[in-house]
Parts: sequence; C-alpha cells; structure tokens
Amino acid sequence: MHVLKKMALLGAALLLAASSAQAASNYFFDPITKKRVTYGAAHHGKSPIKRKLVRYPSALPSGTILVKTNERRLYHIRGNGTAMVYGVGVGRDGFQWAGTHRITRKAEWPSWSPPAVMIARERRKGRILPSYMEGGPNNPLGARAMYIGSTIYRIHGSNEPWTIGTAVSSGCIRMANEDVIHLYENVSVGARVIVQH
Repeated sequence: MHVLKKMALLGAALLLAASSAQAASNYFFDPITKKRVTYGAAHHGKSPIKRKLVRYPSALPSGTILVKTNERRLYHIRGNGTAMVYGVGVGRDGFQWAGTHRITRKAEWPSWSPPAVMIARERRKGRILPSYMEGGPNNPLGARAMYIGSTIYRIHGSNEPWTIGTAVSSGCIRMANEDVIHLYENVSVGARVIVQH
C-alpha cells in the first residue's frame, strides 16, 4: 500500500509539472511593453519551426531579409557567412508573389484595416471581416509588423502560430509573435527585402 501511495504522489507531481510547463509555454515576453502576453489555450504560441543562427554564405549585404517562399523560411543575413533563419507562413495558391523592396515602416501591435478586396472575398465565403481592428493579441497582424515597400504586404506576427510553415496567407509573410519581435528588434526601416518564389 505504501508503494502505491508513493506511485500516486509521483504521478500527481509529474502531472502538475507537465501542466506547469504547458502554462509556461503559453505566453511570451514583449520587450516593448515589458509585459507577458498570453496566448489562447488552444495553442502555445510557438512556431513549429524553431529559429536558429545558421552558416549562410551569401553575397547579400548584412541586414538583408531574404524570404524563400518554397522553403517557408525567412533568412536575415547577418554577415560573416551567417544568417538567422525563421519559419514563416506564406501566400496560398493564387496569392504568391516575388520581388525586391524595402521596409518602409515598422509598427508595434499594429492595427489592421483589411483591403476592400479581401473584405469582399471573405464576404462571399460567408465570413464578415471588420473594416478596422485595434492592435492586440487577438489581431491577425500579431505583435509586430514591418511594411514592405508600397505594397499591401507585410512581414507580421500571427495569433495562429500553428500556420507557420504553411501557405495560408493572402500574400503577407507571417511569423510567430516571438519570432517577429526578435526580427523587428534587429531590422531597420530601409532594410532590403527580397521575396523569392
């Protein structure tokens, strides 16, 4: 009986540790607001693709952002033959694009005004989009946005991190919030952006 009691206590302790670990992974720390931001209970806010510093010899200058949509990866060229690589979500069929631009603006917890064509397209599917949404954890643009040239596209966070590594967007490059914050802090307005399809 004594052994059974010990096993039950051990099982309870393991269950508590697992739920604590899950709770700990259910948020990220926003260095701008200095606050912990909690995600919904249905997911844990983590990209299924972990960012990492890699060897990446390239003739591109340091600071360049290179998006390879077929790989679902964004490379931030660091110089010295290295790059920080992030998993990204890209445009779905019919919404892919390629080109070279610059980052023209950066925003923290950006608001979202869907383009009229997107509102009309979603309405035909029976989904009503707001004409404007304040920034925040529930906003589809996530924690940060970097605006690409004069296009309607952005590199932005997401409140759906499980979509990272897939082709689901309307052309924007989406990242997990923790990753877009990391990139945002290392990118300046004027940085070159190359999107390869």
